[in-house]
Amino acid sequence: MTRSPSFAGVILAAGDSSRMGRDKALLPWPASAVGQPPSPETFLSAAIRSLSLATEFVVVVVGKNEDALAPVIYAHGASFVVNPDPGRGQFSSLQVGLHEVLNHGRDAAMVTLVDRPPVGGATIQALRDAFEISDQNIWAVIPEFSGKHGHPYLLRREMMEAFLRVPATSIARDIEHAHQEHIQYVPVDDPFVALNINTPQEYAGLMARSS
Repeated sequence: MTRSPSFAGVILAAGDSSRMGRDKALLPWPASAVGQPPSPETFLSAAIRSLSLATEFVVVVVGKNEDALAPVIYAHGASFVVNPDPGRGQFSSLQVGLHEVLNHGRDAAMVTLVDRPPVGGATIQALRDAFEISDQNIWAVIPEFSGKHGHPYLLRREMMEAFLRVPATSIARDIEHAHQEHIQYVPVDDPFVALNINTPQEYAGLMARSS
């Protein structure tokens, strides 16, 4: 998989995981075989590894969980930036991460959430290919599975700046809809792009299907 010197990876991991009851970033992944100990890897470490294959560097947006996540982040060659008020919502973490991307002089970002398994390498490559052959009128490339849009999505500077111009309490989907003519949706055969794991029951179901 090729690298682009202008591409940064962003993982949003500042949520409090209240419905899960423990930090989703640190949930073991991948699933272990029956009778085997849990994987030493996690959603967070797997996400860092995944984005590292397609970007020059990866930054993780953390919140009150900074102390718990920092060792995992550093151990896998990523860096982090703190959202000082994650209670404003996930969009505020996106803005913090995009500011960091622009501060590093990059003009493109691959953004994902930490609350799910990472997508496959073929999916990331398909998104990168679509992004790289698109014209400059396309500001974002977003994966689609069974009619659902998901992550990781890829942003040009124009879309990053559009996200940064609005209040921190905004909803990313609303900003996307306001710039619909600049977005390309890419169908992929990867259910993980649209998967969200929010509760212990959902996580248990995922592990049972994957073991």
